[in-house]
Amino acid sequence: MSAANDSITNIFKAYDIRGKVGTELTADVAGKIGQAFGNWLPKSDTKPVIAVGRDMRPDSGELADALIEGVRAAGYNVWDIGEVTSDMIYFVVGHYGLAGGAMITASHNPGVYNGIKLCREGARPIGEDTGLYDIRDAVIKGEFTTAETKGAIATKDVVEDWIQHTLSFVDVDKLKELSIAVDAGNGMAGKIFPEIEPYVPWEVTEMYFELDGTFPNHEANPLKFETLTDLIKVIKDNKLDGGIAFDGDGDRAFLVDETGEVLPGSVMIALLAEYFLDRFPGSAILYDARVTKSIKELVEGRGGKPVRTKVGHSFIKKVMREEDAPFGGELAGHFYFRDNFYADSGLIAAVIGLYIAGLRDMKLSEIRKLYTKYPAIPETNFEVVDKPAAIARIKAAFADDEHDELEGLTVTLKSGAWFNVRMSNTEPVLRLVAEADTQSELDEIVAKVTALIKAA
Repeated sequence: MSAANDSITNIFKAYDIRGKVGTELTADVAGKIGQAFGNWLPKSDTKPVIAVGRDMRPDSGELADALIEGVRAAGYNVWDIGEVTSDMIYFVVGHYGLAGGAMITASHNPGVYNGIKLCREGARPIGEDTGLYDIRDAVIKGEFTTAETKGAIATKDVVEDWIQHTLSFVDVDKLKELSIAVDAGNGMAGKIFPEIEPYVPWEVTEMYFELDGTFPNHEANPLKFETLTDLIKVIKDNKLDGGIAFDGDGDRAFLVDETGEVLPGSVMIALLAEYFLDRFPGSAILYDARVTKSIKELVEGRGGKPVRTKVGHSFIKKVMREEDAPFGGELAGHFYFRDNFYADSGLIAAVIGLYIAGLRDMKLSEIRKLYTKYPAIPETNFEVVDKPAAIARIKAAFADDEHDELEGLTVTLKSGAWFNVRMSNTEPVLRLVAEADTQSELDEIVAKVTALIKAA
């Protein structure tokens, strides 16, 4: 295989396309991906529409233009929806009944990277098992079909429809007045969040709303709590009710309480699960294999059906459809909604979270404490050269305990404490989460597993 083909193979990940700008992901490659995508989508007697959006990275416009030309060469009409958040591409495809969508973004990755997220009709994901690698293979082989008539292109402003859709998840008249800071991280939320402000009774301190794909202030990844230092300082210094931190493409959001503590993914899942079980009693609620066991307890206690899944949006969206689940969540801050075409949205999650806090007349810190039942560690990364060997050591050391391999290796001890270790698909890294009934037991488990991971 040639170096060029190796490069194309490397940029196709499990769920999307990511590569270094100018060397791995070029305009030429984006054009080929666009045409292969158009060729791959189900054919129709009419010329259906593919929506194309982009983030604020310096080269996103060039990549979007190239991909659009590829899509048009395949015979599809295009809606160019401009600079948007990633969750908006899913909304547009689902809401308007389009054939598919493409978003030019590398999410929270540094500015030297860019990428492409693809979906098909109904906002269904396109991942490694659902067509992404077929598109990759067509690009590598250069196997394209060019339509007799090139597709047309039109610009489409979808922002107002998106804002009204987001607000449909709450009773706007019952939103309470709040003073909050919002950190957009120079990402796409900086363009979209101001559009919702006229509709909500919140006094907003805007932080890093200037679109800048070089991310001059901090990495736009709220999962790394160290990136929230500035937001936390503004909240504390101004005695605000809390804040919201978005990632680079705006599809993930974390709430921060008035004390400067983050509401982690498990807390948000619990909060939103309860909200949707109140609205849809007896429903299934999805959560990934890394979240606290208290989610299962909460869902069962509310008469719902807890469904534990693998990590990854393609798995969760598939199972949500099968279970007709109104809500699903991941530890990493992706929150999925049936009435959002089973897609995730940081903005919808944040709006609902602040809405619930207002309805209950509770501080965000009180909500955080309410749903933090067991001591736990956040997902922690360890650099490991031989990942399978490390997993084997852990299996052997905990041979007498319960194992499952739905997602990596989850070990449940007789005490009820548990931990999960999983391998990164793209890095020499093992990721560890752990939870126990007491802090002392948690510390003991983490110390033991850490030693096994680091043993060579």
